Amino acid sequence: MKGKVELMAPAGNFESLMAAIQGGADSVYFGIEQLNMRARATMNFTLEDLPEIARICKENGIKSYITLNTIIYDHDITLMRNIVEEAARSGIDAVIAADHAVMQIAKKNKVAVHISTQANVTNSETVEFYSSFADVMVLSRELSLQQMKNICNTIEKENITGPSGNLVKIEVFAHGALCMAVSGKCYLSLHTTNASANRGACVQNCRRKYKVVDIEDGHELELDNEYIMSPKDLCTLPFIDRLIETGISILKLEGRGRAPEYVKTVTTCYREAIDSYYNGTLNQEKTADWMARMDEVYNRGFWGGYYLGQELGEWTDASGSKATTKKIYIGKGNNYFSKSGIAEFLIEAYGVSKGDRVMVISNKSGVTETVITSMHVNEEGEKDTAVKGDYCAFPLDVPVRTSDKLYKIVESENAAPAVNTINPNAIASW
Repeated sequence: MKGKVELMAPAGNFESLMAAIQGGADSVYFGIEQLNMRARATMNFTLEDLPEIARICKENGIKSYITLNTIIYDHDITLMRNIVEEAARSGIDAVIAADHAVMQIAKKNKVAVHISTQANVTNSETVEFYSSFADVMVLSRELSLQQMKNICNTIEKENITGPSGNLVKIEVFAHGALCMAVSGKCYLSLHTTNASANRGACVQNCRRKYKVVDIEDGHELELDNEYIMSPKDLCTLPFIDRLIETGISILKLEGRGRAPEYVKTVTTCYREAIDSYYNGTLNQEKTADWMARMDEVYNRGFWGGYYLGQELGEWTDASGSKATTKKIYIGKGNNYFSKSGIAEFLIEAYGVSKGDRVMVISNKSGVTETVITSMHVNEEGEKDTAVKGDYCAFPLDVPVRTSDKLYKIVESENAAPAVNTINPNAIASW
């Protein structure tokens, strides 16, 4: 019998890595330098970070995977080889690859391989082909639940094993951004700005407004949705039981370019959902609560992707996030009084008041939220408000460092909770 599915969370930096651990992830995936599909993001680790990442993951009992899934050219080989070799020395658990060169170098260095969604694995014959290189395959996001189930059944029926001698495991994306292109292989960014999405440099042209004009007569089409190429975010929580029951082994959360609070919130919700499925307590009330919590962090609205059998996408009606809350930078850590559990911050921007909901983001302790119930300002004793230039102290149950940042959480202007239109019964049961 299969064990509990593995929950894999994104990590774009050390803050997000700690947030993933806080959220209960079983594993994390991350990019190194520019050879990953989020190369353009400001949040990428360096080669020198690998030993520390491996140490943190091992200390917390989770697995670590490097994304090396861009197109690889000859001039990339040296860097790619250096990354794989350092991964081997550091004890990283696997590399996620699409290019055969990465698979070859990983094999030489005895580093496990996961086949990336960029390889577009859509059938069991492809799984068998890649089983010579990898124990884990990430399926294409364009498959239905039934197609996933068929692939998982075939793996067991035909005993398709990977290099380890164990049955190949199937990994699928469970939550996060979707692209209008099949498995993200898009040329729009390359054609317009010479920035290739297949090299991790997408400028996200599809997230913008466009007009459709007939070049013959100049007639402009009126569209119901101005963002006709920007899909809503994938969300599988409303049918996570059916997703698990396809036989997949790993649920992957998208979001290496998103903030630590997004990583913590989404990971926590999926952790609770997975645990509820296995202990028999999964219900609609819990699902509604998880959806509301995920509404508070970055999202473009939610839909069930192609997993429920839809042939066309559901498009967002906004260019950016529809999150119901946002964070505002307030200041930075100054001191922590461990005996009394009091954290002190230097207020550098907007003011903060008693009763405010705040968030501290740290590369050591991840994401911590609290409501300020009492606060001391400078040497003036207890006050209700602190402003720019003040030193503000209030109770906090985690240590604060000078690199830690304090934010106030407020409601987003004109934001409305995303309406959950995901029907878990959209396709017939098996």
